[in-house]
This record gives sequence, C-alpha cells and structure tokens, in this order.
Amino acid sequence: MQSLTPRLIQAAFSPSVRTRLLVGTRRYHSQAAGDINAGPLNGVRILDLTRVLAGPFCTQILADYGANVIKVEHPQGGDDTRLWREEGEDVLWKPEAKHTSLYFSSINRNKRSIAVDMKTEKGKDIILKLAARADVVVENFIPGKLDKMGLEYDALKRVNESIILASISGYGADGPYAQRAGYDVVGAAEGGLLHITGEPDGPPTKPGVGLMDICTGLYLHGAIVSALLARERTGMGQKIDTSLFESTISILANVGMSWLNLGKEARRWGTGHPTIVPYQAFKTKDSYLVVGAVNNRQFQTLCQLLENPRLAQDPRFSTNDARVQNRKALIPLLNDQFVMRTTNKWLEIFHGSGMPYGPINTLENVFSHPQALARKMVVTVRQDETKSGDVKVLGMPVKFSGSKPSIKSGPPALGQHTDEVLQELGFPPETISQLRHDRIIY
Repeated sequence: MQSLTPRLIQAAFSPSVRTRLLVGTRRYHSQAAGDINAGPLNGVRILDLTRVLAGPFCTQILADYGANVIKVEHPQGGDDTRLWREEGEDVLWKPEAKHTSLYFSSINRNKRSIAVDMKTEKGKDIILKLAARADVVVENFIPGKLDKMGLEYDALKRVNESIILASISGYGADGPYAQRAGYDVVGAAEGGLLHITGEPDGPPTKPGVGLMDICTGLYLHGAIVSALLARERTGMGQKIDTSLFESTISILANVGMSWLNLGKEARRWGTGHPTIVPYQAFKTKDSYLVVGAVNNRQFQTLCQLLENPRLAQDPRFSTNDARVQNRKALIPLLNDQFVMRTTNKWLEIFHGSGMPYGPINTLENVFSHPQALARKMVVTVRQDETKSGDVKVLGMPVKFSGSKPSIKSGPPALGQHTDEVLQELGFPPETISQLRHDRIIY
C-alpha cells in the first residue's frame, strides 16, 4: 500500500480522487476544494446527532475546519445546553430568545440547525435522506438507541455504503457497562481521574470544565479525520466508537503506567508533581505563581533567583531524586520565600531566566493576555439572538498556513435552517408545511 505523502494528503479530498475511488457510492459537493480559505475539510458533510458537550465539541472542531455540519435537534427544546444559562446571563439575550445560552454557543458555531423528531417514521426518513448525502454521522445516544429508531449502522449503510458512523457513549459500545448513561464527572470518577485530582489532604476535586467530555470530543474528531483518509484509500466507510470512560483511562499517562508496571497506587498531589520537585503553585504576597525546576540545573537557577544559592548545595535537595524524597522539607522553605514578594515582582525576577514559571491568571487576565490577543483566541461573531447582535467566542487553538479554518457563523437558533436543509433535499414547500403542522419539524 502506498504511504500517504504530503501531496497525496493535500489531494485527499479533491473531487477527482473521490470519484476515482468511490464512483457510484457517494454524492459529491459543489464547494471549491481548492479554496484555501474554506478550511481543510471543505466539502465534507457531517450529520450531527449529538447533544450536550462531547459530541457538539467534536463536530464544532470539524465545522471550524470547513466541514458542512448539519445539527439535528429535537423540536421541543433542542439540545439540552440551550437551556443551561448561568445566573445573570439573561441580560445578554433578547426576551424572545428562549432556546439559547452561552454554554450552547461555546460548542455549536459554524453549524446549521434542523429540528426533527427522529422517533417518528417521517422524521427517520428525513435523517436517512440526510445520511445518504453525508460523509459522517456523529451520535452520542446510549448504545442500541439508534437501532431502536431504525437508524443503526446497517440502516445507514443501506442508503450510503461509504458512510462513517462515529459514536460517543459513557462506557463504549459493548461490555457490561455499555447501557449506562455517560456523564463527564462519572467518567472522570470511574476512570480514575478524580482519584488523582485534588489536594493531598483533601477530597477528590472535579476539574473546572467538563474535561473528559472535551477530551473525548478531541479524540473522536481525530478519529473521524483518520477514517475519512482511510476511506480515500479503501473506498469503504466504517463504524468507530469511543467513550468517556476509555478516554479518561487513556489520559492517566505515566500515573496509569506506574500502576500497570509497578503496582503503585496513585495519590493526589494538588498542583504538585509525583516525580518532579519543585513543580507546583506557590502562594505569593498577593496571589499565586507556578514554578518548576525539571532538572538540577534549573533548581540551581531557582535558588539563585530566590537569593538562596546554598539551598542547591544541601544534599537533601541537590538532585531531583533527593528533592522528591525530601519534598516535605523543601516545599515549606520555598513557600516562605515566595510569600515575601508579589506575583508581579516575581515575574520581573524570573523574566529571561529560562525557568518554567507563570501566574495563575483570572479569566480577566487570560482574555486580556497579549499572547491570547496576538493569537486571536477571542473572536466576535454574529449572533442575532443577543441584544447587541453579536457574541464573543473562544478562538481556534490550531493555526494552518494553507487551508485556513475560520469562524464563519455564530451558533444557530433552534431549527434555524430546517426549511433550507429540507429544500436542499428536494422537499416541496407544501410538504415542509405539512411536516411542521404535524410537529415532525420545527
């Protein structure tokens, strides 16, 4: 099998390559594949049946990269996160905007929304028609739920033999826990992350965002792109699935490896590190500063900056192994010195030192950070449902020199594109009106 050279990868989604490999099995799209401003996934169609966080985060990445993402929502309320407004958020939205929130807006930009009751026969038929034109279907129902609706992988393959079905669940498609619902904090608990997160003498602590939902979405987006590339070689689609539980286990990294190979149970270290000392947050006179010394040379530099060079010569601290063994003696000594100055003063002292260091920023400081602004990590997009007519969203963390992703549109209103998408499928206006009358669509 010929390897994928950069030139082959660049051509992977061109209509000519698709036609040669998959003639008669797929429908192709009219977007110009050579438009570098359309994104690397320009021309790829994603049917998004997901809701809440992991799935929508995954499909938003694909949408940012240029894929045409159609988000399917239930006519009664839509994605659960549309109603997840935090206290005080109502001041942002127009009074008539009942089905949107900042939470929803954070993971659903660049998509079109179609509201369809998939549990009805006519609703199912609409989904199958959309699947016939799609490259990928993404879903996060409990395993087996699509089967009950007549939308399982085999049913999708009957209308589109090269379809890729990408699934997210709590525990995976099979195994004794397959039928359990998936929730971020439960996945983090059962997968061991909460066991190692928190202060040494405190209870388990949840990360401040839905980390395992987000990690699972990241895993799946990469798997989807890999499946698309595999299909360009073989002409065949496939089913891929992942879960919150498995994603959590996979990111245990060195901690998991220590248990597997040494039988060593993990513990909570707060901001500290099990095998590097010092490498943690220290209280300053007015806030906190994260500082690390990942080798002996850096520890000597640290002691110089702290104006205590003799500390580096102390045999209890002269090597990293010794510092790990004598952590309880060293950290209080460092605490006593860091607390003597403000964070800004320490930043001045550490500037240009080559040391790992940085403040624990508030969100105000994060979003005014000169590097965040230079790298365009804050983007304003059109959002008709806000009083101002726009909304600020988080920027894309990956930059491309060629096929550039972009944020072309804000998050859609519930069912905003239902008529548009059905017309693309060939539905006449009178049929669309009847479907709406029958509450099949919104």
